[in-house]
Amino acid sequence: MNGPKRIPTDGGQSFGHNPFDALSSEGLPPASESSAQESTQRNAATPKPAGKNRGRVDIIRQKAGRGGKTVTVVTGFVGIGLPEKEQLAKAMQKTCGTGGTVKEGRIEIQGDKRAEVARILTEANFRPVFAGG
Repeated sequence: MNGPKRIPTDGGQSFGHNPFDALSSEGLPPASESSAQESTQRNAATPKPAGKNRGRVDIIRQKAGRGGKTVTVVTGFVGIGLPEKEQLAKAMQKTCGTGGTVKEGRIEIQGDKRAEVARILTEANFRPVFAGG
């Protein structure tokens, strides 16, 4: 009895046709190792763009439908994803010493903390605008 068929893992035989075998680097500029390392380090350095202004965001104070409690809501984010919003919300919560969440693309911070929220957004290269009441 021979047992289960074993697949070699030494990389000896190829699995089939490789479409990149026919490609060559002829005619391409030579790449130095240092420039390849620099570009890798630049790409991995920070997720935030180095742009001067990342756009306007509105800071609104709301009480309606919240049992009389005041909530600071930040809306109008353009071009950032949920992970970065959650990171901003976490920084705001820590600075303000309150709770908060990210709902439907908005950041909600408990309490009237508009000044602290505006400072954090300014540091993140956003242009905060106090809107509403």
